[in-house]
Amino acid sequence: MNLAKRRAIFETLQSLNPHPTTELEYTTPFELLIAVMLSAQATDISVNKATRPMFKVANTPQTILELGEAGVIHYIKTIGLFRTKAKNLIATCKMLLEDYAGQVPAQREALESLPGVGRKTANVVLNTAFGQPTIAVDTHIFRVANRTGLAPGKDVRVVEAALEKYTPKEFQHDAHHWLILHGRYVCKARRPECWHCMIEPLCEYKTKTLAPDLELKASARQSRVKIN
Repeated sequence: MNLAKRRAIFETLQSLNPHPTTELEYTTPFELLIAVMLSAQATDISVNKATRPMFKVANTPQTILELGEAGVIHYIKTIGLFRTKAKNLIATCKMLLEDYAGQVPAQREALESLPGVGRKTANVVLNTAFGQPTIAVDTHIFRVANRTGLAPGKDVRVVEAALEKYTPKEFQHDAHHWLILHGRYVCKARRPECWHCMIEPLCEYKTKTLAPDLELKASARQSRVKIN
């Protein structure tokens, strides 16, 4: 895919959503960090349902620490891997208090040193909380980047590097949000909804899908041809 087409894709996504952001609910960098840590292998909806009541009671490293693992589990037990996540949350809060004066660091290396925080989580926090032009490649972005031809790659690090290299500078801060939302609601895993995709003319995916009613009509026509 050439630069002009990539630019046109981001211009289109920008026109549809000029100010994209995460669907996780948060009010501070710490709340965002906790929400992103909980979102691994879980939906944003399920995380928000868990964090709303928890953040009313505990939304700082000290108050989360005071809950203890059992207290955290009480709030997050509906989320996958909740025991491991509770353990990591407590360990992260301890480290934030001991090493960072209770503040979320704005440096990748420091973030990735926290228990349960990997590159993707660090990228989300750096981008959303601190305004850095990072791109966190999750399953949605990995799929969209490969399917459209925007930034194909065999693994998330290759895709991340390609997106950082080929995304025009003015779109880099919001690229993460546009692509994840596009993958979540339009370019879906099992069946991309090409028939109402605004970047479909620019997309290099070869097997474009039709609207369900048109697909049914096409199938019926094929059946008649075979019968005749």
